[in-house]
Amino acid sequence: MLMRLFFLLLLLLPLSLSASPLPDYSLHYDPARNPFADGRDAIRRATQSQRRILIELGGNWCSWCKRLDHFLQTHPTIKKELHNTFVLLKVNVSEENDNHEFLKVFPAAQGYPHMYVSESNGKLLYSQDTAEFLQSGRYSAKRFKQFFKRWKKASE
Repeated sequence: MLMRLFFLLLLLLPLSLSASPLPDYSLHYDPARNPFADGRDAIRRATQSQRRILIELGGNWCSWCKRLDHFLQTHPTIKKELHNTFVLLKVNVSEENDNHEFLKVFPAAQGYPHMYVSESNGKLLYSQDTAEFLQSGRYSAKRFKQFFKRWKKASE
């Protein structure tokens, strides 16, 4: 029994060493954050890890943003695949801070949360309304997986 536990720990060790903690801008909508500085860091991380960037617009006021966060918390494989595919940059949009200067170069969002896919260098590739992830009024794991498959960078 002790030997099995030892081997299990050896197997899990590389996962814990390689997993870097997510930056705050990947975890929360924060009206006090600077999306230009966060964007530069996201570009650096995406370049180093050969991922694309997923910019997610929303706010703490947004019920669908909360539903999306809850969906990801209750679907850990989807959440893991999200972070394996993208560097997630959450950008606050609220009365407190609409981040107009940062967002003026992007196509207008029709609702929230809204997502933009960009290349690791910051070049915009796609604008995605999150309603496209819904099936029967709920976020769909299958639709997220299709989205990840479409935008995952090929290994070089």
